[in-house]
Amino acid sequence: MRNAEFDREKVLRCAMTAFMDKGYGKTSMQDLKAATGLHPGSIYCAFENKRGLLLAALEQYRLDRSIEFAAFFADERPALMQLKAYIDDLVQQCLSCDSSQACLLTKALNEMAEQDAEVQQIIANNLAAWQQALTQVFERAKLQGELTSGRDCEHLARYLAMGIYGLRTFAHTHPNAETLQALADQLYHDICA
Repeated sequence: MRNAEFDREKVLRCAMTAFMDKGYGKTSMQDLKAATGLHPGSIYCAFENKRGLLLAALEQYRLDRSIEFAAFFADERPALMQLKAYIDDLVQQCLSCDSSQACLLTKALNEMAEQDAEVQQIIANNLAAWQQALTQVFERAKLQGELTSGRDCEHLARYLAMGIYGLRTFAHTHPNAETLQALADQLYHDICA
């Protein structure tokens, strides 16, 4: 049998959106066909099954978010200024009503992590890598004199990650721009104080 040719990244990003729209359990093969443009047979051939497509989508999500994160911290501005821009962008993502801006990791974690140890481990690894990247931002802020030397960078990263999880969840029921920005500003202030 000949393998179907398609743009893998585009298909995975379309699958991400479908999974974020409905959740893994409620996303049917017909939904995935509509979202990706691939027939179910092509999905099975390329990814084995719906779960395989989710695993590949989680990896693409990790890659996309890593590139996005790195772009916020690529220039020579002070680390905390870059962090503020990153947090403000997250607020805009929360307000966008665009499911492609949602967090696939949080969605998958809430829906299926307890049912699937492999998915749980992938999500845990992705979140740990993100938290480590945040720790490095705080370490750079310390080196630049933006944070006092007594601040625990790992704790700050965990605190910020917790705040971002909360902000994303809160945004689902309170999508008010002023409220979300005020909460994000308070989170940033708490970290910098």
